[in-house]
Amino acid sequence: MAVRDWPAAEPIETERLVLEPLRVEHAAEMAPLLRDERLHEYIGGQPASLEQLRARYARQVTGQSPDGSQGWLNWIVRHRDSGQAVGTVQATVRLDGERSVAELAWIIVAPQQGRGYAGEAAAGMVGWLDGHGIRALIAHVHPDHRASARVAERLGLRATETVVDGELRWAT
Repeated sequence: MAVRDWPAAEPIETERLVLEPLRVEHAAEMAPLLRDERLHEYIGGQPASLEQLRARYARQVTGQSPDGSQGWLNWIVRHRDSGQAVGTVQATVRLDGERSVAELAWIIVAPQQGRGYAGEAAAGMVGWLDGHGIRALIAHVHPDHRASARVAERLGLRATETVVDGELRWAT
């Protein structure tokens, strides 16, 4: 896999939200928000401790995989008016031949769900990716997670027949 200079996350603004590039310091704010078991209903796993989240963020802020074959773009999603963190969005970018492909993910904390924040934040991220020449998109969504499926649809992704770790692959 080719190693390259991946784009670095930059601030992104949408109508109601600000996507702030991830920093290790965000772990203290995000750990209690991401501790909610409801967030793991479809994605599995257990909530990360503050130390685990800090370590994860320290890896992610490097901006690329250890071998350089993937670019890692991560943002904290904040409500524009209050500044309150409402979730995260991320894109893992890799080359597929000459084409850059981004695998997308989004999490909105349980108390903030149902307000359209995931779709708005993900659309802002996709617009930013498009501006950096990254137009091929993939997401993996649990087949029963209708809200995330609607976000994928809003982004122009379509469900495929491929299932990875129990999640349906959506792609452009």
